[in-house]
Amino acid sequence: MALPVETFFLHPEAQGTLQSQIQQMIAQGILSGRFQRGEKLPSTRKLATHLGVSRITVTIAYTELLANDYLTSRGRSGYFVSDNAPVPPAFAPSEVGPDAVDWTRAIGQKFSGGDTVRKPPDWGSYRYPFIYGQADPALFDHANWRLCALKALGQKDFTALTTDYYDQDDPQLIEFIARHTLPRRGIAARPEQILITLGAQNALWLTTQVLLTQRRRAALEDPCYHALRDILSQSRCHMTPVRVDADGMPPDAIPPDTDVIFTTPSHQCPTTGTMPMHRRHDLLERAADMDALIVEDDYEFEMSFLKSPSPALKSLDTEGRVIYVGSFSKSLFPGLRLGYLVGSEPFIREARALRASVLRHPPGHVQRTAAYFLSLGHHDALIRRMGAALHDRREVMAKALTAHGLQIAGQGAYGGSSFWMRAPEAVDTQELARRLQAKGVLIEPGHAFFSGPARPKTYYRLAYSSIPATRIAKGIDIVANEIRDMAHLGLSEAINWP
Repeated sequence: MALPVETFFLHPEAQGTLQSQIQQMIAQGILSGRFQRGEKLPSTRKLATHLGVSRITVTIAYTELLANDYLTSRGRSGYFVSDNAPVPPAFAPSEVGPDAVDWTRAIGQKFSGGDTVRKPPDWGSYRYPFIYGQADPALFDHANWRLCALKALGQKDFTALTTDYYDQDDPQLIEFIARHTLPRRGIAARPEQILITLGAQNALWLTTQVLLTQRRRAALEDPCYHALRDILSQSRCHMTPVRVDADGMPPDAIPPDTDVIFTTPSHQCPTTGTMPMHRRHDLLERAADMDALIVEDDYEFEMSFLKSPSPALKSLDTEGRVIYVGSFSKSLFPGLRLGYLVGSEPFIREARALRASVLRHPPGHVQRTAAYFLSLGHHDALIRRMGAALHDRREVMAKALTAHGLQIAGQGAYGGSSFWMRAPEAVDTQELARRLQAKGVLIEPGHAFFSGPARPKTYYRLAYSSIPATRIAKGIDIVANEIRDMAHLGLSEAINWP
């Protein structure tokens, strides 16, 4: 008896070619036990008609399954599930009761429960995604990235693709960073002073693990990159949040017993402010007086499309106190997970050993693909294209914000990809975000960027990197109307309070 054709359907959100979807659908049916050995499959013609695809597509899928011994062909009788096809487990799953382990005592929640903001995984389906740090498919150079990935798969690069580097990195990528990327920030470094990481966050984790203990103190900006605060909390070090002003972290506010200072001088996260040169020199002097180290996260310097960026803090360092964190995640795409650390050799040697014990090295194929994309000039072309697009989007958003009277708390003088905003006192931006999401608008509430129990609830971030310029004005209109409604409601409740 043949399996009913209605048993087969293609999932509307399935990935891959139609041929591969059909192949996967049948293989999963066999592996799950729905299709038994010896059962006959629908004919290629009947299944093609049912699925609305060409007959040749079904025939190719069946041929692949024949080659893998999931199916067998019996002359004119058709296709059947092979007698050699995998058999699902014969046992029935047992009911699982509640754990007898006290997991709170066993693990202590050292790593979970942080403040890292999670974006909806389907953010791209929202009409107005004012969210930060996601790649825009309309701007990314898919074609050249694909060509570079294929080039890195070639026989010439077999070693880079397959070798266990242990604690080393792709020499081509290291050379490009040393000769091209870092000099643009005014930094001179030898290959021994550079370490590839799985993104900037991994670089910050490695740095924290190497430099900090429960007896040492870290000073961090307030507000700051919330994932950094989570990383520091996990290290159990002493933490001192230092409230930033329009120029970034004030050096005089840093406690004298600080061991490591974490800062984002080029583009403060999240206020977007840029630390002026005189304060950078003051910060270096303050660190020298305390014999402290500085970790500089230079996460968005490529997005300086309004004017040339200031030299990196690392470029002003003459004592080896600054550890520099760079990343390709913002300028390429966040899923790449590729960043780098630059510092004195003793520090890089220790960070390299730690990385090797945890993950060896970032995948060789990813490193070589990035090296080709950078060295062939595709990255620079992408930056120019992104800069032009972000400049246009910024102007559209600035006009819309001004037209609605929304308060801008911070906007980068050099560019960037977001505005740091402040709502009226009666508006809780976490609630604002929930209401807006129901209307197809995504924003980032600002509470997670702040430290301490009494965190401001009125800040939020609006990014323009993931939304077309043509949708910005309408999205801001929805945001402004919701803020007005919430502010009016809050004022009314305050007036009527007994």
